[in-house]
Amino acid sequence: MSTIYYNASIFDGRNAEITRGAWFEVTDSRINQMGTGKPSKKADKNIDLKGKYVTPGLINAHTHMMMNPVTNKLEYLSETEVTATAIQNLRDLLESGVTYIRDCGCAFNTDIKLRDFAKEHDLEAPGIIASGRPMSMTGGHGDFKEGTDGEIDWSYLTDSPDEMRKSVRTALKLGTDNIKVMATGGVMSAGDNIDDTAITLAEMKVAVEEAHHKGKKVAAHAQGNSGIQNALDAGVDSIEHGIYVDEKQADYMAKNNVYLVPTLNAAASISKYGRDKLPSYMIRKNDQVKSDFFKNVSMAFKKGVKVIVGTDAGTPFNSFKIGTWEEMQLLVNEIGATPTQALLSATQYAADLIGISDNYGTLEPEKFADFLVLDQDPTQSIDAITQDNKLVFQHGKQIK
Repeated sequence: MSTIYYNASIFDGRNAEITRGAWFEVTDSRINQMGTGKPSKKADKNIDLKGKYVTPGLINAHTHMMMNPVTNKLEYLSETEVTATAIQNLRDLLESGVTYIRDCGCAFNTDIKLRDFAKEHDLEAPGIIASGRPMSMTGGHGDFKEGTDGEIDWSYLTDSPDEMRKSVRTALKLGTDNIKVMATGGVMSAGDNIDDTAITLAEMKVAVEEAHHKGKKVAAHAQGNSGIQNALDAGVDSIEHGIYVDEKQADYMAKNNVYLVPTLNAAASISKYGRDKLPSYMIRKNDQVKSDFFKNVSMAFKKGVKVIVGTDAGTPFNSFKIGTWEEMQLLVNEIGATPTQALLSATQYAADLIGISDNYGTLEPEKFADFLVLDQDPTQSIDAITQDNKLVFQHGKQIK
């Protein structure tokens, strides 16, 4: 069955300008043809969009589907609880307009399992690039205990190059799409500081070697400057957070196409909603870095680093329902991006980073028909993306 949507104003994710008076045909979940003016053929169904604005489905390149941003419970979670939480979070993401995600660390490899489950069953969820359990050091960021008796580690705990090699190979065997390494401490870990380096340069080089050998990418949780440098020297594909990225590092990233996924909304949500509700160490560390964080990301963006929309969804008060919109607003209002640049960061550029650009990220023939229909022009005001009653389509099927 084919459907033609006509009289549309399209932001296709390839061009900065809106194409008005446009039409596109969806056949068997993919876009078949596109054009302007009167459609060149008839379809089984024709829908007049009445000039409304069509964009590619949004991509959130850094989520933690297992986490509950309200309870903030991180440890001693059962696999059942993790799975139930993830299914609800995935539904919230999809209904918000996020049609693809990269999950960046999940206990029990639940993201891998749900990704595979969705291939054979009807699961209301975005497409998933799964990282499974991340790579951490003993006692480092991500060394959480899971299971009712704490019998499983949230991360693979790696304390040597050989242990890293075995852990990455195990993750690849179990079906990970992406290797996540913890290069520094973090705001949410009680036993370290943001400037602390964690996994060593030698260990990260092994992770990159093994992942790239299998055609997979490596994302580095890297907040402090020294850890960022170690991650870059190791050859990672993206820096996650990048709080203390400096100008020299930004120049290197722009030149070598290393992406930055800052997850600004993680810091903004703790600051806005977390006071008197979170442990004092989280508030203290977040307050210490937030101003520098936004300033440094803005510097990197202006130097040409590709800054990608990812929210760290699931961290404290960092919503799956509205967090992606908030991240895009922060890119515009705090970092200096235009609305169009923010849209590209959540569509074409994000698809390039997570390796799905053959099928997603732009609206063009032969790609899957993942798209949103908005009342207002998102290239003029990024607030248009926050429309609660927007239409959301995934593989040509209306979700909302």
